[in-house]
Amino acid sequence: MNETLLVAGYGSLQSGHGLLTVRRNGKSRLVAREAFPLAIRNARRGLAKPTQHGRYLAMDLEPIDAHAPITARAGLGESQDEIGALGLVFDRCWAERLAMREEYDPGKFLELLAMADQAGMALGDFLLRIAVQVDFDLLAYRGALARMLGYTSPGYIFHPLPLDDGRVAIVAIGSGFDGSGDPAVRSRRALCGIDRLMTLEEALRCDRLEIDAAGQLGYFLECILGGAHGLFVGDLVAGLNGAADPLAHLLRQVFDDEQRHFLDATALSAARYRQTFGTFAQGGLAPLCARAGLGRHP
Repeated sequence: MNETLLVAGYGSLQSGHGLLTVRRNGKSRLVAREAFPLAIRNARRGLAKPTQHGRYLAMDLEPIDAHAPITARAGLGESQDEIGALGLVFDRCWAERLAMREEYDPGKFLELLAMADQAGMALGDFLLRIAVQVDFDLLAYRGALARMLGYTSPGYIFHPLPLDDGRVAIVAIGSGFDGSGDPAVRSRRALCGIDRLMTLEEALRCDRLEIDAAGQLGYFLECILGGAHGLFVGDLVAGLNGAADPLAHLLRQVFDDEQRHFLDATALSAARYRQTFGTFAQGGLAPLCARAGLGRHP
């Protein structure tokens, strides 16, 4: 049932550079067997979760309507009510590395997979059953999962993401500012007092922890590079001011290599890639590409 794992990436997992962790010399690299565009609804994202991989904030996801589920559909975004993401299919052998990357105990993630196996359910469906029982309340979901597994993470926690076609992906959402699901485990957001999602420039000015500007810019670049493939990242690049020039400089350095890394990380043929994905104009990157002096698809 769970020989493959369907994962939704909305941060650095959207790009080849991010998947292969090129910036960090391949540490925690992931390689999928398949990939396709996703459009996520009832969600906003921003920088909020202090990461173990450096001194910067990683991407987090929150519902716009806290009383409704975050959902998605396969395909490029066509509406301002959707944000772009990447659907990734991993072989089960990548489960431990996926968990480690998301600061989730690998042994507990394998235990969770075994529970889903025993129930005869795909992992996403297994987690969705828990979410439905608590009416998709994120804190209540984290609590129910923690009680069932005897574990929760201060980093990211895996949540279900129902797709319109009936599949259910898993998506890593930060252990919330309002709680991890276990009072004995304080989330990284709570420990650092990060009570809201931030833009890039707000993160660079954050005084609640020491931010490495180069690391923050490099991570953010991994996220928006998904836009090179038509995944809509306009919500992330909108309103860039002082950070636009250094970000454009970094974009110019890596843009031409992104498609190669993306194909390497997703097992897509060039033909399949062209059929499935789009251009940086569709991804909302055109203004930043123009600032970087880039005028073509990688």
